[in-house]
Parts: sequence; C-alpha cells; structure tokens
Amino acid sequence: MSKRAGTPKRESKKVSGVKGLDEEALEILRYRGRYLVVDTDSDYIYIGKLLAVTGRSVTLGDADVHDRRESSSKNEKYILESKKHGVRSNRKTVHLRLQRMVSYSLLEDVTDY
Repeated sequence: MSKRAGTPKRESKKVSGVKGLDEEALEILRYRGRYLVVDTDSDYIYIGKLLAVTGRSVTLGDADVHDRRESSSKNEKYILESKKHGVRSNRKTVHLRLQRMVSYSLLEDVTDY
C-alpha cells in the first residue's frame, strides 16, 4: 500500500449495518436536514443544508459557496450575516470531498462576538 507524499491518509473505521459508512461520515450524517458551515483546506467556505453523506463526499443543498478571496469582510462576519439574514444560496446542490473538509459546525451554533 503506497501513500502520496505530503498527504496524510485519514484513518477510519467501518461501522457495520450502515452501508459501509465510516465513523466520520456517520458523525456528519447526524446533522442531515440542518444548515452546516464547512471550512475547507481551500479558499472556499460552504454553508448549506446537509442532504447526504457518502464514504467520500458530503452533499449540501440550498448552498452558498463563498470564495474568501472575493470578499473584503472577514470569514466570521460573513458567516454571522448568513446566520442573521439567511443563507444566500448560489447552488441548488454542491458535493464536497470529505478529504477537503477541515471543520464543520451547525450554522445555529455560530456565536456572535
């Protein structure tokens, strides 16, 4: 088994009885139908309603795909505005690779400062 240089391989455990989803995918899946904020290892932030999770990807609906480079506002301010005024959807659905996700949280759990 070979590893690509510079890309750590995620360790995951399969959970029986749930169509081969690993623990990480199951953890995310518990938020199905709720709005998530997803930070990635790229310049994009995703805010959308969790529709599905597979072993390799997450699907968000009514999603806002936000390029951090195209905005003068800070990430947190942008997310707070989405929480306060609603998500400005620019995609009906978007699929994210699990490998690209750095963190995720419920939009409702974002706190004001």
